[in-house]
Amino acid sequence: MWLGLVAYAAHQRDVAVKLQGRESQFRMPHESPEKHSPDLLRPIPRAEGRSRLSIHVTLPFSGVDIWNSHELSWLNSAGKPVIALGEFRFPATSPRIIESKSLKLYLNSFSESRHESMESVRSILQHELARTSGMATEVQLHNVATAALKGPSNLPGRCIDGLKLEISTYELDPTLLSGSTNTGDLITETLHSNLFKSNCPVTGQPDWASILVRYRGPKIQEERLLAYLVSYRTHAEFHEQCVERVFMDINKNCRPEALTVYARFARRGGLDINPFRSNFEDAPENLQLLRQ
Repeated sequence: MWLGLVAYAAHQRDVAVKLQGRESQFRMPHESPEKHSPDLLRPIPRAEGRSRLSIHVTLPFSGVDIWNSHELSWLNSAGKPVIALGEFRFPATSPRIIESKSLKLYLNSFSESRHESMESVRSILQHELARTSGMATEVQLHNVATAALKGPSNLPGRCIDGLKLEISTYELDPTLLSGSTNTGDLITETLHSNLFKSNCPVTGQPDWASILVRYRGPKIQEERLLAYLVSYRTHAEFHEQCVERVFMDINKNCRPEALTVYARFARRGGLDINPFRSNFEDAPENLQLLRQ
């Protein structure tokens, strides 16, 4: 146990060194902007993360990244504050993701600017987010007084968090999935865990999530799947990249005929990010979980 703690501490020091470089790359102003500022948005090429997974031109999945903004406000033409909930859907086929802190500051830049209507704000958001991500982005704004968002709820399927399991690996280890399938009859199964944690590669802040795995194929040993998901605990990667990595690792090691991976990350900085990847299902509804 002592050796494991020493190794964990050494790993955290290595992560801290890497984060210093990342923070300088994405350094943002500390004060809130006084006017609407689309230049605050920081795009990140999806190809950076996908090249590490040997994903190049043809994607092995379809999907969407669903972002919910809980801290969106502006002034109407008379100077009175207006608040709204924002829902942004970025296609997985877009060439770029947006760094979350930059999106938070960009949304906050609306707070002191005047706009004629909610529709005018929605139109601006749709145009500027599409320009930054490189593809058409679906934007919906919901009036807080009349919004009918679904939830709070839990993910569909059976939770595997109650399994009795001794775990000692907290560094990403896809080999935990090797030999994890029973080659009997094909089954269709939906499992989920609330124990997923990764870390922001820019700030080092923890990213907590509930994650769903739905598949059709040989039975996956649930203990191995849970140990694999827990192994992300010290891993630093963006939300979207983590979900794509989970998809690719399960697909490679477990060989399901059909696979969906859907993560609902806990809210941080007024935003929750929810990547969905599947090779057989359409985009999901925008659930709201208890931790969001």
